[in-house]
Amino acid sequence: MRIPLSWLREFAQVPAGATAEDVMAELVKVGFEEEAVHRPTDALRGPVVVGQVLSLVKEPQSNGKTINWCQVRVVPEGQEQTLTGKGIDPSGVQGIVCGAHNFVEGDKVVVTLPGAVLPGDFHISARKTYGHMSAGMIASVRELGIGEDHDGILVLSRIGLDPEIGTDAMELLGLYDQAAEINVTPDRGYAFSIRGVAREYAHATGTMFTDPASKVNAPAVLSGGYGVKINDDAPIYGKPGCDRFVARTVRGVDATRPTPPWMSSRLRLAGIRSISLPVDISNYVMLELGQPLHFYDQDKLSGDIVVRRAVAGEKLTTLDGKERSLDPEDLLITDASGPIGVAGVMGGASTEVSDATTAVLIEAAHFEEVSIARSRRRHKLPSEASKRFERGVDWQVANIAAQRAVDLLVELAGGTADEAGTDVGTAPDPVTIALPADFPAARIGIDFTEEQIVTSLEDLGAVLEKTGAGWTVTAPSWRNDLETKEDLSEEVARLVGYDQIPATLPVAPPGRGLTRVQQQRRRLVQALADAGLTEVLAYPFVSKAANETFGVAEEGAPRSAVKLANPISEEHGYLRTSVLPGLLEVAKRNHSRGFRDLAVFEAGLVFLPGDTVGTPSIPPLGVRPSDEVLDALYDGVPDQPLHVAAVLTGHDSPAAAGHAPRLWDWADALDIARLAGDVLGVELVVTQGRHQAFHPGRAAQLSLRSGEVVGYAGELHPKLLAAHDMPARSVALELNADALFEAAADVVVARHISTFPVATQDVALVVPQDVPADDVLAALREGAGELLEDVALFDVYAGKGIEDGKKSLAFGLRFRATDRTLTADEASEARERAVATAAERFGAVQR
Repeated sequence: MRIPLSWLREFAQVPAGATAEDVMAELVKVGFEEEAVHRPTDALRGPVVVGQVLSLVKEPQSNGKTINWCQVRVVPEGQEQTLTGKGIDPSGVQGIVCGAHNFVEGDKVVVTLPGAVLPGDFHISARKTYGHMSAGMIASVRELGIGEDHDGILVLSRIGLDPEIGTDAMELLGLYDQAAEINVTPDRGYAFSIRGVAREYAHATGTMFTDPASKVNAPAVLSGGYGVKINDDAPIYGKPGCDRFVARTVRGVDATRPTPPWMSSRLRLAGIRSISLPVDISNYVMLELGQPLHFYDQDKLSGDIVVRRAVAGEKLTTLDGKERSLDPEDLLITDASGPIGVAGVMGGASTEVSDATTAVLIEAAHFEEVSIARSRRRHKLPSEASKRFERGVDWQVANIAAQRAVDLLVELAGGTADEAGTDVGTAPDPVTIALPADFPAARIGIDFTEEQIVTSLEDLGAVLEKTGAGWTVTAPSWRNDLETKEDLSEEVARLVGYDQIPATLPVAPPGRGLTRVQQQRRRLVQALADAGLTEVLAYPFVSKAANETFGVAEEGAPRSAVKLANPISEEHGYLRTSVLPGLLEVAKRNHSRGFRDLAVFEAGLVFLPGDTVGTPSIPPLGVRPSDEVLDALYDGVPDQPLHVAAVLTGHDSPAAAGHAPRLWDWADALDIARLAGDVLGVELVVTQGRHQAFHPGRAAQLSLRSGEVVGYAGELHPKLLAAHDMPARSVALELNADALFEAAADVVVARHISTFPVATQDVALVVPQDVPADDVLAALREGAGELLEDVALFDVYAGKGIEDGKKSLAFGLRFRATDRTLTADEASEARERAVATAAERFGAVQR
C-alpha cells in the first residue's frame, strides 16, 4: 500500500517536516513492514515553472521535420526574473525550440529551465539546435514523469488549470509530495486505505485521528433508487456472496472533464494511473475509504440489477476486452441482458463508462471474501478491488463511499445527484468476544494494566462492556480479523508496544536433541558436501515427460504423479517423482553460462501418489474435522520420501600446471552412492542395472541386502544428454534416502582392528561373460570365511587367450587373523575355499 503524505495529513497529525521514511518508522511500531519510498523529486529537479507561449514560428527542416521556434514568457510581465543561472534570460522570456504541435500562442505550458533535471538524469541546458539557441524545454507529461502521454506537450488549460505565469509547476502538479509504501499482511485488509493507515499512524504516535467517513454526510435511509435484487442460491460454506448492495445515480455528468491535478497526483503516488475523471473518482474513493466501487453507464443497463451465481456456459467480455467462460461458482452482477460483471473482480465491457456517458450508476457493495478470491484466481484477474474484497471490507462504509463518489461527481463532473437510492441486504451480526481480564497477560507474558487493555481496544474502535471476569468486546466493523480473545490480546500487545515484550530464550529440556532421522540426514548431506559436491535447490515442479523418464526404470511403465491445479507454467505442471530433472535443469543453466565442471547434489522430497489423491470435498471452516475425515485427508496426501541425487559433468578438478584434470565417469557416481551408504552404515549391493534415463551398459542398480531397490547410479543416456544440450558422458545417481535411514542400524559398531600382519593372495577366474563381477566377488567372500578381511576386483579381461563368451576377473584378497599371524598355508587354504565356491556357483576356472 502506497500512502501519499499529503493525503495522510488530512486525517492524521503528521508533522509538516516528516518524510516518508519517518512515517514508515512509526508504522513499523504497529506491525507493518517497510517497502519503499516514492518521491518524484528524487528524479525531477527544478527550476520548472509555468510559462505562456508569446509567439510560435513554424520552421520546416531539410530532414522533413517541422520545428516550432517559440518565445515563452516565464515571469509575469513587468516583473524581474529572480532565477539565475547559465541560459536563464533575465528578461523573463526564453527562446525555446519545440517539436510538438499540439499548442498555440497564448497557451500556458510547463517549462523546464536550464539547470533542471528530468527523470532519466536528463539535464536541461541552453544549447544550439536547428539554428537557434534553445534555452529550456516545453515539457510533456511523460518527460515530467507524471504519465505516459508523449504525443504532445502538457497544456495546462486542458487539465483545468489557469495559473499565474512563473508559478512553480512542481508544486502546482503535486510533485513535491511523497509516498511511503508498506507491506500489508492478508489479515489486515483495512490498511489498504488511507482511512486504515491514518488510524494506525494515530495508534503509533498517540495523536488524534479524523475518520474520513465522518466527513461524509450520507443519508441514513435510501429508497426508490435503481432496482437491485440479491439472489445467491449457491452460497459457499453457507455464506451469501453479497450481503449489501448500495446504488446511487448521478445525472448530467460530463465525463470528458479533466481530473484535477491534486487528485491525479495522489493517485499516481498511490500507484494508480489516471484514466478518466469518473474512473479516477472511483479509485480515489476506494483508496481513501477502502471500499471498492464500480460505475455503470446507466443508459446501457437493461432492467433491474440481479446479483446471482453464474450458469454453466455463460460468457462475459470484461473491461480488458477478453471473453471469459464463467464458472457456476462465480458471483455475477447481471441485468436483463445477462452478465455485466464478475462481482468484486472486474466489470463488463457492455456497461462501461465512456466519454459519452451522462448518467452514472454507482455500485458500492459488500462481497464475501472466499467468492471473490476464488473468482480472481480462476480467471487470473488480480485487481485493486479484488485485493480488498478478498481480505475483507467494512460492511458499514458502503453507503458512505457511495455518497463520497456522488459528491465528487457533482463537484468535479458537473452532475446532479438523484435523491433516491438503493440499499439492500442484511447487516451481519456484530462479533462479540469474551475477554477474561487476566488472559492478555497470561498469553503475552506482560502484566498489562486494566487501563492499557481498555485504552488499546477502544482506540481500535471496539466497544467494551465490563463483566465479572473481564469484558465483553464488540469488534469494530472494519476489523473482520478480530474473532477470538487471542486476536484481542495480540492487538493489546501491538498497541502497547512489541518492544515492551521481554526477550527470553527458552531452555531446552534435558535429554533431547535431533531425532535419529535428523542426525542421519545431516550426516549424509555433510558427507556429500565434504566430498566436494555443491548442494543446490531445484524447483519441485516438472513436466509430465520428465516424470515418465526419471520416475520409472522401464520405458512405458505406468507412473502416477500429482498434477498441479494452478501451475506456474504448463510445462512444469506436475510434482516431481524424481530429483534428477531439477538437477539437470540446474546443470543446464550453469552450462549455458559457461560453468561446465560441475558436481551438484540435492536432498529433497519427491511426491508419489497412491490410489487415492485428495478428498471429494473440503471440510467446512470453523469446525474441527472428525478423526475419520482427518484420516481420509491424510490418506489422500501423497507419500513424500526424501531422495538424494547428484549430477556430475565435465572434469573433477580445475586444470593446473603439472596437473591434468580427469573427466567424471560412471565409477565416480557409484563411489558417491557407496559413500552415502557408508556414512549411514548401510551396505549397498551393486548390480548391473537398466534404467531408461541411464546408459544401457553403464548403469548400476543399488539395492539393500533385503533385495529392495533404493536407487541407480551411472552414466546418463546419450539421447537424454543431447536433448538437454549437456556434455556427453555426464553421470548421475539417485537414492531413496528414507529407505537408507530405515535400513541403518541404530548404533554403528566399529570393527576390531587387528594388529597382526596381512596376507595377500591374488586370483584370476574365467567365468561366462554374463556373470556379474559382484556376484563372483560375493561368492569369494562367502567361501573364504572369517579370515578374509577384504576382497576387491582389480582387472577384467576378455580377448586373446580367453575363450569366446567368457571373461577373466582378477581379484585381490586380503587375509588377517585377530589373534595370530597367518601362515602361508592358512591363507592359501582360505583362497582355495573361495575359488571352490565360485566354481560351484558359476563354473569359474582359475587362470
